[in-house]
Amino acid sequence: MQRLAALILMLMTLWAMSACNTVHGFGQDLEKAGEAISNAAKK
Repeated sequence: MQRLAALILMLMTLWAMSACNTVHGFGQDLEKAGEAISNAAKK
């Protein structure tokens, strides 16, 4: 039972880490889009 709990915990940790990278990448894309809109408005 402890092995199963440890495996589930490890899988959840890996899933959470990959989600953080995805959110980080999305934030960068959103920032670039905001900069493009801002630059277009300045012109």
